[in-house]
Amino acid sequence: MNLVEVQHVSRWEEGRYIIKDLSFTQQPLEKIAIAGANGSGKSTLLKMIAGLVQPANGNILFEGIHVKGPEETLLPGHSAIAYLSQHFELRNYYRVEELLAMANKLTDEEAFSIYETCRISHLVKRWTHQLSGGEKQRIALARLLVAAPRLLLLDEPYSNLDAIHKNILKEVISDVCKNLDISCILVSHNPKDALSWADKIIVLNDGQLIQQGPPEEVYKHPVNEYTAALFGKYTVLSPALAAAFSAFADIEINTINSFVRPENFKLVKPGAGILCEVTKQSFMRSYYEAEVLYSGNKIIIDTGTQKIAEGDTVYVGLDSD
Repeated sequence: MNLVEVQHVSRWEEGRYIIKDLSFTQQPLEKIAIAGANGSGKSTLLKMIAGLVQPANGNILFEGIHVKGPEETLLPGHSAIAYLSQHFELRNYYRVEELLAMANKLTDEEAFSIYETCRISHLVKRWTHQLSGGEKQRIALARLLVAAPRLLLLDEPYSNLDAIHKNILKEVISDVCKNLDISCILVSHNPKDALSWADKIIVLNDGQLIQQGPPEEVYKHPVNEYTAALFGKYTVLSPALAAAFSAFADIEINTINSFVRPENFKLVKPGAGILCEVTKQSFMRSYYEAEVLYSGNKIIIDTGTQKIAEGDTVYVGLDSD
């Protein structure tokens, strides 16, 4: 049985669709990331699944049972679905252990295991107003988890975090899903954060589902330029480029006007690829990225550790995968 079923759901606000005829399913323990530009409906969708926003049309099922919205119940929200807003709040001038105790439905041993997973066991004696933003967020997450939910909804969990706390939270969320057997749906304003975490990615634009599938499929084979741009840099394989590369690679006709990632291009020996002029190279920490021109067509290429200079000419090949 599906854990979550979103069935032809729509939401209309201020004269436009925030969500329009959206359907998808989630399996037990499946990790889903929802990606899209600002205003694409990601947060509204998450709140509807949580029972905090009422759909105008359609139905949402959790474990086969209808999720009631705020127009159908006095207390919005589902007891087995935990929702962490990007605008979460902790009460000031409380000890962390007091806040956690108010929500706890677990044994002391089970609760301590969650504190360890959330990296907060050393903070339980602290006062909430003494905590950093990253610490508060992990405590807010632990407070939800000690209530024993079966589905965790995370709305922009990495926003407003510095690199150190962001990396800690990424590890925490990964461990929560792995060690606590909790299903999760995550929304992120930076979709690249989801590529290494999710089992399935759902791409939204203007409230509509544009593409869904495994991260590798969505990244390597975006259905349109909007999806391609969400997940990083790309080159449009125009008919002219496809024709040029066809002498050196097996280019299928359905790949023309597709979107090719920088790592699919490579520097090759003279005569093994098309001759291009280098217009730019950038240092990207563990590799270099270059922009080259071929007959007015810009190509973005991952050159690995090889440095090239503006004005150089290079031969570029294309992996046909």
